[in-house]
Amino acid sequence: MGLSPVGKVARLQSLGLCISLALGTPLAMAQTADNIQFNTDVLDVNDQNNIDLSQFSRGGYIMPGTYGMTVHVNKNKLPEQQILFYAPEDDPKGSRACVSKALVEQLGLKEDVMKGLTWRHQGECLDEGSVHGMEVRGDLSTSSLYMRIPQAYLEYSDESWDPPSRWEEGIPGLLLDYNVNANSQYQQRDSSKGYSVSGNGTAGANLGSWRLRADWQANFSHQTAGEQQTRKQLEWSRYYAYRAFPSLRSKLMLGENELDSGMFDNFRFTGASLVSDDNMLPPNLRGYAPEVVGVAKTNAKIVISQLGRVLYETTVAAGPFHIQDINDAVTGELNVRVEEQDGSVQEFVLNTASIPYLTRPGSVRFKLTAGRPSNWQHHAQGPLFGTGEFSWGVSNGWSLYGGALAGGDYNALSLGIGRDLLMFGALSFDATQSRASLSQEDGTLSGGSYRLSYSKRFDEYDSQVTFAGYRFSDRNFMSMGEYLDARYYGNRMNGSGKQQYTITFNQQFREWGLSSYINYSHETYWDLPANDRYSLTLSRYFDIGRFRNLSLSLSAYRNNYNGIKDDGAYLSLSMPWGDKATVSFSEAVSRNDTTHAVSYYDRLDDRRSYQLSTGSSRSGVRASGFYNHEGGLAQMSANASYQEGSYSAAGLSLQGGMTLTPEGGAVHRSGTAGGTRLLIDTQGVADVPVRGYGSTTNTNAWGKAVLGDVSSYYRNRANIDLNQLGDTAEATQSVVEVTLTEGAIGYRKFDVIAGAKAMAVIRLADGSEPPFGATVTNVRKQETGIVNDGGNVYLTGINAGESMTVHWSGSAQCEVRMPTPLPADMLMNTLLLPCRALSAQPQATEGSVLTAKEQKG
Repeated sequence: MGLSPVGKVARLQSLGLCISLALGTPLAMAQTADNIQFNTDVLDVNDQNNIDLSQFSRGGYIMPGTYGMTVHVNKNKLPEQQILFYAPEDDPKGSRACVSKALVEQLGLKEDVMKGLTWRHQGECLDEGSVHGMEVRGDLSTSSLYMRIPQAYLEYSDESWDPPSRWEEGIPGLLLDYNVNANSQYQQRDSSKGYSVSGNGTAGANLGSWRLRADWQANFSHQTAGEQQTRKQLEWSRYYAYRAFPSLRSKLMLGENELDSGMFDNFRFTGASLVSDDNMLPPNLRGYAPEVVGVAKTNAKIVISQLGRVLYETTVAAGPFHIQDINDAVTGELNVRVEEQDGSVQEFVLNTASIPYLTRPGSVRFKLTAGRPSNWQHHAQGPLFGTGEFSWGVSNGWSLYGGALAGGDYNALSLGIGRDLLMFGALSFDATQSRASLSQEDGTLSGGSYRLSYSKRFDEYDSQVTFAGYRFSDRNFMSMGEYLDARYYGNRMNGSGKQQYTITFNQQFREWGLSSYINYSHETYWDLPANDRYSLTLSRYFDIGRFRNLSLSLSAYRNNYNGIKDDGAYLSLSMPWGDKATVSFSEAVSRNDTTHAVSYYDRLDDRRSYQLSTGSSRSGVRASGFYNHEGGLAQMSANASYQEGSYSAAGLSLQGGMTLTPEGGAVHRSGTAGGTRLLIDTQGVADVPVRGYGSTTNTNAWGKAVLGDVSSYYRNRANIDLNQLGDTAEATQSVVEVTLTEGAIGYRKFDVIAGAKAMAVIRLADGSEPPFGATVTNVRKQETGIVNDGGNVYLTGINAGESMTVHWSGSAQCEVRMPTPLPADMLMNTLLLPCRALSAQPQATEGSVLTAKEQKG
C-alpha cells in the first residue's frame, strides 16, 4: 500500500538519519583515513544496488572545486566567498580549502603574524602551519568554512566591532534621502488659515571609496493674513565629498563644511580636512553624541540647525521629547526650535559637550583643515586659513593636546592637558589665545579663552556626570566666526561670549525605582543678556495593589533665551492597559496656559502606534491625536489637534529614501541622511520579509530591499523574518553580517528558494528511478530535494514550467520539468516527473499528477 504525503516525508527524513548514524561507525563496515564504507543493509531501500552515497563516503571530505561559502573566524562571520578546494600534493585523494591572499587580508591578523606567513599550491593558498594553532574546516551542509585562530594573533575585535581589515567600502550607487513635514492651521480668533511644507535631505553618489554628497533644505508657506502671504525657499546648503582612510583612522573631506574642532569655534568654509574619526574606534572608546531634551505643549515640529543648516527635523506628540539620534560627529552650538501647532515657538541653544580630551596611551588623534571661509551663496569670504590639532596619549593617565589656526589677519593658538583621575573621573584644561587685526579704528585685538571639562561615572551610586564644563573668554578674545562678522559686517561685539557653564547628570535610585536626568547650561556675554536653560526629568515605576508597572514622570524646564523667558512642566501618571496599551493622566504647565488631559496610547504591532488625548485648558476643551507608521517605503506620522476657541491643526511627516545600484535598488525607510545602508538581494524572490535593527520590510518585485538602520564601522546583522515568511518560499540562509565604512552602500544576497512544495516521483526514460541519495537542483543551483527509494522526493521551489536537474555519480544526469499549470493543492498531490537526458528537448508540459490508484501502485 502506498504512503501518504506525510508518510513519504517521514521516510525521506529517515535518509538523513540513517546517513548520520552510518557516519558514527556503528553502521560502518570499515573506516579509513580516505573513506567510509556504509552498511547499506540498514537502509529501507528496495534496490540495494541503486544507491549513490558518494558525497557522504568520506568524513569531512569535499570534492575539489569552487564553492560559495560563508567564512567563520572563531565566533565572527565574514561575507560569503568563493572557496577553492584542491587535492594537495602530499594527499592526492584528499582535499584542502584554499585560504587565498584576498581572504587572509580579511582575517585581521596582526602585522608581525602577516610577515611570517608561508604559501603553498603555487603560492596562491595559505600554509596554515605558518600560523601556529590555526585550523580550517569546510562544511558543505551549512555552506561554511570554519577557521579557528588563536586570539593572540588577531587584531582587537568584539561582539559588535571588526578590525579595519574586515571593513567594506560597499558598491557604487545613487541615493536620495528626504524628510518632509506638512502642516495646516486654522486660527479661530481671526479666521486666518495657513499651511506650510518644509523638508531637508541629501542627494549623493558612491564611487569606490568616495562619497559624493549634496545637502538640501526647502520651505514653502502660505498664510491668508499678514504682509507676506507666500514664502518659497529651496537651497542646496552644501556640496562635499569624503572618503575613509582606515590606515590613519581618519576621514578626508573636500568641499563645503563646518569646521570640526574640539578647540576652536565652528564656522563655514570651503576646502579640505583630514580628521581622526572616533567612529572607527571600538565602541567603548568612542565619544559623546548630543541629546536634545524638552517638552512640547502640543503636537510640535522640532528643528535642529547649526550655522543656518538644518541637521534634524521631526514631529513629536505633546509632552516630553528626548532626541538621541543626532550624528555624533556634530560639534559646537546647536539651535533648537520647537514650533507648536498653536503658533507659539520655543527656541534655545544647545552646546554639544564632549568628554574631556583624553587619548589612549601611545595614540595620536589629529585634525587638519585648510581652505577659505564661505557664505550661504557658496562664495569664499575671508582669508586663506589652515588649522591643525592633535591629542597625544603620553601615558596611562596623561594626555597632551593643542592646535593652531592661522588665517592672515586672524591667528589663534591653543594648548591643553588631560588627566585620567581613575576613581575620581577625568579632567582636562586648555587655554586658547587669539590675535585679530581689524580696521585702523579697531586696531589689533588679543585675548584668551580658558576651558575646564570633567566627566565621571559613579558606578557605586548608579550615577554619571556625562559632562561638566566651564569656559571663560576675555573681552578681546575673538573666534574666527566673530572675526569674520567684524571684518565683513561690522559686528565687532555682537554676541561676544564671556562665561559658559554646562552640566549633564544622570542618577538612578534603584531601591526607589527612580531615575533622574538633569541638564543645565548658562551663557553670559559682554554685550548681551545672559541665556539660561534648565531641564529636569524624573521617572519612577511602582505598584499599587493589583495595579502593576505604574509610571510617574515629571519633566520641567526653564528657558531664558535672547531676553525671552519661558517655563514649562509636564507631570504624567501612566498605567498599562491590556497587553500593549497605556492610559495616562497628565498636567502640563506653560508660560501662558495650564492643561489637564487623559491619553490613550496603543502599539498595534512593531510598525504602528497611535495616541489619543483629550482634556481642558484655560480657554476650553482640547483634543489631539498622533499616529506613527514605520512602513517599508517610508516612516510616516500624522497628527491633528483642536483647541476650543483658539485653533485647529493637522500635520503629516514622511521620512525615507531611494537607493539605486548596478545590483538593483529600492525605495525605503532611511536612517541618517546620506548615511550608510545595506541593499538586500533575495535573487528575484519578491515579498520576502527582512529586517536589521528596526521593523521588518519586504523585498520589492525585483527581490530587493534597502535597510537604512545600519551603523558605520559596527558589525551589522540582517536577517529574514522566518515567522513572516510565506509558505511558497524557503530560506536556506537567513542571517548575514557586514561592517561598512561611513556612507557605504553594502550588498548581501540571501539564498531563498521560491515556489510550492510537494511530493514527487521521478522516473527515468527506461522506467527506472534515480539512485537513492541523488540530489535535485533548480536553475539557480539551489538544492531542492534528495531522492529516496523508489524515486520518491520531497521537492521545494516548484514553479510551473520550470526545469530541475537530477545529479548522481558527481554530475548532472537528467532533467525534469514541472507541469503547467500546477495542481491547486500541491501538498495533497504527488507529481510524476519524467527525467529526460540533458540532450533531449522536453515537451512544454512534462510533469503530471499521479492518481490515487497510481500512488497505491
